Amino acid sequence: MKSGIITKVFQYVQRGKNPLCEEQIMKKIFYRHRATLIGISLILTVSCATGIYLRTERAQVTEISGTYTIILYGGRYSADMETIAILDKEGDKYTFEVYAPEFDYKIKHGVPAEEALEEAEKFVRFHHSFWQARLSKIIDPAGKTIGYEIRPLYHPIDFGYSDVLDVYYVIKDSKVIVTISLIPEVQRILFDDDRPFLFKGIKRRR
Repeated sequence: MKSGIITKVFQYVQRGKNPLCEEQIMKKIFYRHRATLIGISLILTVSCATGIYLRTERAQVTEISGTYTIILYGGRYSADMETIAILDKEGDKYTFEVYAPEFDYKIKHGVPAEEALEEAEKFVRFHHSFWQARLSKIIDPAGKTIGYEIRPLYHPIDFGYSDVLDVYYVIKDSKVIVTISLIPEVQRILFDDDRPFLFKGIKRRR
């Protein structure tokens, strides 16, 4: 399948269109298949050990207190929609671990609640289609809040969806494994659409 994507890119170049620079070509190839590979790996990981999927609920800013480890995932380039911030509450028995290469995210420890929230919201705002941030709490099997996520929502007119992420929290013992990917519909728009990048957010006429 990768060879098919590469062939399309070279066809663009041969026709003189060349809508993507070399860096964008590599992103197209990598991210088109990255979510699939992560999904397969997660299935293998969970199948080898009993895990529990955690749920999330909407939260209010006033609920957040204490000290947090901030996980800033994404923001790798100016149009990276696969971006989210996670606040791991320090002092409990749980540790969050992102199921992704280390270069995909940054971690900061010992950040006070107000500062952590401010930095997280700032981090998810950079995309030109950003609309608003959604704050949710991550709840363990006993019903206790063990962290928060700050998820960017985008103007639906650009890509057809405001929430473009699939995020899963799987707990095993005291470790919370986090997997993050774009929803399939947005993946198709961004990586299967052969139009120049500037026109990808515009729906085709039928």
